[in-house]
Amino acid sequence: MMLVFYTIGIYLMGALIRIAALWNKKARQWVTGRKDIFSSLHASFDENTHPIAWFHCASLGEFEQARPVIEGFRTKHLHYRILLTFYSPSGYEIRKNYEYADWVFYLPLDTASNAKQFIKTVRPTIVFFAKYEFWHYYLTELRNRAVPTILFSAIFRPDQAFFKSYGQFFRNMLTCFTHIFVQNTSSLALLKDIDLQNVSVAGDTRIDRVSKIAETKKDIPLAATFKADYPLLIVGSAWQGDLDLLTVYLNQYTKPLKILIAPHEVKEETLQSIESSFTKKTIRLSKALDNSIATYDVLLIDSIGLLSSLYQYGDFAFIGGGFYDGIHSILEPAVFGMPIFFGPNYKKFQEAFDLIEEGGAFSVRNTAEFIPIFEKLYSDATLRKEVSDRVQMYIRKKLGATEKILKEIDLLC
Repeated sequence: MMLVFYTIGIYLMGALIRIAALWNKKARQWVTGRKDIFSSLHASFDENTHPIAWFHCASLGEFEQARPVIEGFRTKHLHYRILLTFYSPSGYEIRKNYEYADWVFYLPLDTASNAKQFIKTVRPTIVFFAKYEFWHYYLTELRNRAVPTILFSAIFRPDQAFFKSYGQFFRNMLTCFTHIFVQNTSSLALLKDIDLQNVSVAGDTRIDRVSKIAETKKDIPLAATFKADYPLLIVGSAWQGDLDLLTVYLNQYTKPLKILIAPHEVKEETLQSIESSFTKKTIRLSKALDNSIATYDVLLIDSIGLLSSLYQYGDFAFIGGGFYDGIHSILEPAVFGMPIFFGPNYKKFQEAFDLIEEGGAFSVRNTAEFIPIFEKLYSDATLRKEVSDRVQMYIRKKLGATEKILKEIDLLC
């Protein structure tokens, strides 16, 4: 019965996305990206004679977890060709020209016929799913064809359907994986409790990825000039809820402080809204000049792709998303070592729990909770250094997940 509901749900989801495509850009990309996809797949794979490693990611965040595994696999297994698929346009549209993949496609909707046709056409030798992707028909078809299938950087919570009394259908999907690499011991325990044995703790591959980003960070001279010798608070991937918590307080803050804001969406209306909410002197990065940028109090980032490098200049970070679906990457600022703040919605992110426990990160529900922590850290340089050191120590302790996974994969290739 659950399979019937699942199948109906998949078809209903596809129909709703097609309706939304009439006015929504992302939905339209989702639909057009899958148009004639099997013709394109046949054109790409019918003449292929190489073994294929298929990596699937839901979106851009999961791609960042998969990236070190993809690049490590490519280096170690040169005779393989790599297929990368995405479910979401936010991943595909940004990484469709990813140089380490031989092919990049959208994943067709998870129906029985699509799964059979896709896997028959692609003929993968080994398959990797990043973190959260569980598609019944694809996983079942891979198991039926005895294709080794790996789930990595996975994290599980007791409130997920796998662990409920009604969750047998979902638990069956987990049995399709040849091996599951989880981020933490609590996930391992949950899977062991439902009698899954092909599980091991490897950690989070994103930590390897952000460490590499930090090593190859871009210098952004305008940001360095803007900061000068002042403490700098970076508000990264900011949503309105995050700004509502910060703006009034920061407008009234009289101690030396520079503020850099990178909004979650770089839209003109968003930029104008932020500009109008600040009484402090504000400038957009695109309009800033080297000889005057240091005279401004707030730097507004109106382009994408810079945030991970901008964190190198920060002394404090407030990460957005914690008043909505969930926080954005706190690992990107963590590799540079600084106190990190975020809103209350972080339950899906193990690194948030870890850094709170380590004393390097702070979840705040409102301005009243933010003020005393921020002001104590601001006024006590020794404490701020201790907190920053804890953050960096956490990163160093957690490195190496990619290598653990690649060693196990070598046994299957």
